[in-house]
Amino acid sequence: MKPIAIVTDIEGTTSSIRFVKDILFIYAEQFLPDFIRKHKEERDVVRQLRSLSDNTGIPLKNTEALIEHLRKAMREDSKGTELKALQGMVWEMGYQRGEFQAHIYPDVPDKLREWLDAGINLYVYSSGSEKAQRLFFRYSVAGDLRLMFSGYFDTSIGPKQEAQSYRNLAEWIALPPSDILFLSDVEAELDAAAAVGIKTVWVVRPQESAVDVETARKRCKHPVVSSFAEIDLEAL
Repeated sequence: MKPIAIVTDIEGTTSSIRFVKDILFIYAEQFLPDFIRKHKEERDVVRQLRSLSDNTGIPLKNTEALIEHLRKAMREDSKGTELKALQGMVWEMGYQRGEFQAHIYPDVPDKLREWLDAGINLYVYSSGSEKAQRLFFRYSVAGDLRLMFSGYFDTSIGPKQEAQSYRNLAEWIALPPSDILFLSDVEAELDAAAAVGIKTVWVVRPQESAVDVETARKRCKHPVVSSFAEIDLEAL
């Protein structure tokens, strides 16, 4: 039976990993410290800094120590919720200034529209904050795509390689797991989703993946595609 809902990852799935690592991450590394210094009294920033303070024991008043902790977390590619939220605020500044647009693979927009026309609800589940996800699709090279999605999920529902996260996802969407399809470029995420009964497709982008598509198809329990255009819902 065809899925009623499709959930997609972003980085490496709808969009290039290089854009995230070479543009977004570097931009955040450059501008996050001064952004925090300038906006540390504003509500949304204070909320994240207070949470970071509570979780690390660093005093809220010690702005420079909090900034140094965030710098270290960025170097380690941490998935911490506070870091992701603050990065999203900095990226919003860059998008609004027109300093970059989010990369989208050319095969993605048409397939999303096809699924929407078929009555399928679309969602995003990414390690980036919900705010960053919305910005990504609002300021994409393919135009404003954010309203194509019925909802956005980040790691506040759980880590992406843990089965419980996908149970939580299914509960939020209010569908049985078997009615949901999850698309990702990370096999371990697909394993976690499949463990709770969610359908899966492994998206292997040859232009940036070390995984050989044909080898993956022979050994992998998940259907493997190299673009959204190859996804056949009838065959799942």
